[in-house]
Amino acid sequence: MSEPTGWDRRLSVVADGKGLIGHAGAVLLRKLADRTGLTAALAGVLPAGTGCGWRDRGAVVVQLAVAIVLGAVNLSDAEQLQAHHQGLFGPAVSDSTTRRTLAAMDAEVLARIAEARARVRRHVWSLLCLRPGGFPWLTVAGKHLHRWIVIDMDATIITAASKKEGASATWKKTFGFHPLAAWCANTGECLAMWLRTGGAGSNTVADHLRVLAAALAQVPGASTAKILVRVDGAGATHGLHEHLRDLNTMRRTVRFTTGWTITDEDEKAIARLPETAWETSVKQDGELQ
Repeated sequence: MSEPTGWDRRLSVVADGKGLIGHAGAVLLRKLADRTGLTAALAGVLPAGTGCGWRDRGAVVVQLAVAIVLGAVNLSDAEQLQAHHQGLFGPAVSDSTTRRTLAAMDAEVLARIAEARARVRRHVWSLLCLRPGGFPWLTVAGKHLHRWIVIDMDATIITAASKKEGASATWKKTFGFHPLAAWCANTGECLAMWLRTGGAGSNTVADHLRVLAAALAQVPGASTAKILVRVDGAGATHGLHEHLRDLNTMRRTVRFTTGWTITDEDEKAIARLPETAWETSVKQDGELQ
């Protein structure tokens, strides 16, 4: 067998699948933000400047989001990815410019960004309704939930490799963050997310109420909608349940489902129930159990 050439050796290095970046979809993400008006909306609420070296802050944020989707884990990664795409989106945004953009986002600016996101989402959802299939209503437990918006809330652990701002020990004995998020299951969109410290509790009522309020503010027509909120066992608190119950009005219907961790004491109590207390339940796919 002949000795591999330089090109063969390069191929053998790439073939292991390490250090590769998938760029598929990057253009679609950027164009989606531009066509729906998100880039312009962000530019309208972020600091504006003049001069040949000034970068549009709306485009800076959108390009950072695209870089994160592609796998960037820091601002240097984001700059390198943007340099790779400069033929499509223009010169790369420096890590220092991106950092200054993020540093300018105080509570007031973040509130304006949330309002801009809600306006754009209302426009996008109106376009979804015009599709041949209409808005993506879900089927849950075998029942088609027409005109119901389904919101899923959950927290996750994000580890940090170094002592970053807000990072701390987590309940899983790791180090990093414990963000809490709310997602629209109909469309797969992240409605709201709160970056919490690693030591944040899993079932802290105040945290759930904060993220839920931010998520509802993103739902078009939330004051008159039919909404189903789904939370895992972390949502099994009296405070959250009572708040969800009180969200019901003459114009809005709110239903919820939460998990519950069964303890040994629960098992003993369940075992004492008579057979006549049991009823048929429904599985996720609607099949009777």
